[in-house]
Amino acid sequence: MTFVRDLQKNEIVDLLQRCWMTHDGMWFFHCFREFGIEKANRINKEAIKSLAPMEIGRIREALGFGREKPGNFRELKDFVTAAAELFIPSFMNIAVTFPEENVLQWEFAPNGCFAFKGIKRIGAIDKYECGVIYRLACWFDSLGVRWSLSPDVSGCLMLKDGKCSGRFKFDF
Repeated sequence: MTFVRDLQKNEIVDLLQRCWMTHDGMWFFHCFREFGIEKANRINKEAIKSLAPMEIGRIREALGFGREKPGNFRELKDFVTAAAELFIPSFMNIAVTFPEENVLQWEFAPNGCFAFKGIKRIGAIDKYECGVIYRLACWFDSLGVRWSLSPDVSGCLMLKDGKCSGRFKFDF
């Protein structure tokens, strides 16, 4: 048996991320099974929106980010990059980059989005409203950052042609 003290930091982070995502997926599945996809989508988005300010506050505190909101793109980029190490594990199959000033770009591996796979498995992908990108949007709202999104992400982008990518553009 391995003791917690013998685990490497990356092993602990991976374990916590996988458990957290499994809880999230099972929570959605049971909401879907009990109430249907429309209510599960609504409850999921309400939960994400109400969680985001607490999550951002905790991340800010843990990372020592003293400012209430980023004052410029560099501060936002540094914050998101650090937060991504904790909240965007490799098994999510998403790349988050900053290809130009005031732009965050995301791209999932083809047919690789973890949410797409899970929601498809339960048979509700055709009516699923993406909670993954919505969560990022709620983070930015909680940080007090103005943004626009392209493309519009209401349903599942990956459903159409196996691809999901887009950009947040920030206004500083």
